[in-house]
Amino acid sequence: MKINCTLLVLFCSLLSWAQKTTDKNEQSVYKVVDSLFREDQFYFSISYNLVQNRPSGFKQYSFSSGLTAGFLRDIPLSKDRKWAIAPGLGYSYNNIKQFINSADVVENPDVIEDIRTKISTHGIDLPFEIRWRNAIPTNHKFWRIYTGFKATYLVDATLKLETTTANETLKVLDNVNRWQYGVYIAAGFNTWNFYAHYGLNPIFKEGNKMTNLNFGFMFYIL
Repeated sequence: MKINCTLLVLFCSLLSWAQKTTDKNEQSVYKVVDSLFREDQFYFSISYNLVQNRPSGFKQYSFSSGLTAGFLRDIPLSKDRKWAIAPGLGYSYNNIKQFINSADVVENPDVIEDIRTKISTHGIDLPFEIRWRNAIPTNHKFWRIYTGFKATYLVDATLKLETTTANETLKVLDNVNRWQYGVYIAAGFNTWNFYAHYGLNPIFKEGNKMTNLNFGFMFYIL
């Protein structure tokens, strides 16, 4: 009986010691995570390009898409790490699908038809964000509001013309403003975040004053 009581006391002592050790380890892990955690350093967006300042007679058709992807270096500013800034590097693709009736551009055309145009651009993005989120080290589901400025250097631009009789693709990189500037915002909870981007300068150097206006969703990872 004495042996059983002794074993029981020993077992309870070991259990208590193990619990205290586990608690200390958990606190240590929490401190390590808290000192290192950064949020949302990879991003991807998909959006609809609702072009502004279209030339007279031009109308959009189908889905004019915008895609971005890249990396942002999260730099927390506040002690609770809810405020941060994030410079980054990324890639962007935009296309603008429009059509115009041949009667609007040619006097007394032989055939009246819709002439379809597609402007496609590829660029290197340099975004800079100001960030607020209510994240904590142990939970990656949180509300966020990120807003920023983005400079994009265009590396390729093409114009495709389609009619019932012919198709033609032209390189127009020399005709566009290679540096494109814009402001944007991404806000939401967890995976789904509303995204909007407003272009500040025209796509083309001369002539029409078209600018990009994108609405869609932004997805952040890690």
